[in-house]
Order: sequence, then structure tokens, then C-alpha cells
Amino acid sequence: MTGHYAQVAFTPLVTDHQEIHGSAAAYTRMAETGGEPDRIGRGEAAFITSRDSFFLATVSETGWPYMQHRGGPPGFLKVIDETTLGFADFRGNRQYITRGNLDHDERVSLFLIDYQLQARMKIFGRARVVEPEDDPGLVEALTPAGSSARVERAILIDVEAYDWNCKQHIPQLVPLAAARHTVAQLTERISELEAQLAAAPGGVTTQT
Repeated sequence: MTGHYAQVAFTPLVTDHQEIHGSAAAYTRMAETGGEPDRIGRGEAAFITSRDSFFLATVSETGWPYMQHRGGPPGFLKVIDETTLGFADFRGNRQYITRGNLDHDERVSLFLIDYQLQARMKIFGRARVVEPEDDPGLVEALTPAGSSARVERAILIDVEAYDWNCKQHIPQLVPLAAARHTVAQLTERISELEAQLAAAPGGVTTQT
């Protein structure tokens, strides 16, 4: 956890509970460092740009948090520079809850997870909506190549702070495409071994 993430996340009520449960001393030292917005490093950039989905949280006018899943081809969430992320906003069910919330409050939280590697990253940021008529070049640049999804706008996120979490309690899941590829390789290898057995002296015939 970065010092600035602690400064953003550890509100007075949060620190009250840290005092009660005995974790305040360590976290207080952490929050004393890092007053400037965090910068995305090489490792963070590699993780972010390899994701094919993430969760985006906003806050409504009535104070309710709203979490939305965003998906696309790997790399659709782009690292523009050390402090800025961006992605093309695809048309969905046209409820526009996230879009409306951003008119009220620019603050967002992103949750990125890799189930195969059991890794997760949380990001605090401030979102800016860019409509196509305002900057068509940016919207086009953030649109994934070959994507058939309809892009309505672009969203830029000024990164405020981020945190890496431990892998505890993350189920280790393998993407379907990777599982299919492994099964295909194993099936091919089994067929090769069966052919070798059948061709050997006194060969064995297998039944499938």
C-alpha cells in the first residue's frame, strides 16, 4: 500500500476502528508518507493493460455507491501516462447510471483482478468524460482495434492512489480459452502415444 492510498482511504472513522483492533500504529506510519498522487510504474502498467475486465465504482447524488463491470479485449483499459488511464465507453443497457453519477461526483474507484495469478489492484481516481464531438481523435485512439462494440464516449481517469492486495481468499480460476488450449494439447499428445503403442511390436490397441 502506498502512503497516499492510506491518506485517501483512512478517514477518521476508519482510524478509530484501527485503534480498536490494534493496527493503527503500523498504518499511521504508512500514511505519514506520500502526499502526492501515485504514479503508475512499469509493473502496474503491465497488469492494467493485460486486463480484459475491471469493476468501476461511482457514487450517486443520493449517496449510494454503484459498482459496474466493464469488459473488453485485453488492453482496452489503457495507460496513457504515469498518472492517467483511459478507456472507450461501450454502449450497454443504456441505463447510464455511471454516466449520471459522474456528473455529480468525479471520484471513482477501480478494482482489477487476475484470478489465474491471484492478484488484485485497487485504484482511486477522478474521472473525466470526453464526448466524441469534443475530441473525436481521443475517442478513436481509445477504441480497441477491430472491436465491433459501439463506442459512445471516452473516459479518462486521473489516478490519485493505488494499492496491491494480497492473494488471500482469491479463488484461482483459469480462463476458458486457456483451459481449452491445454485440453487440446493433452488430447493431441494422447493420440500420439496411442499411435506409438499401436505401431510397436505386439502393439496395444486402445479403445476410446
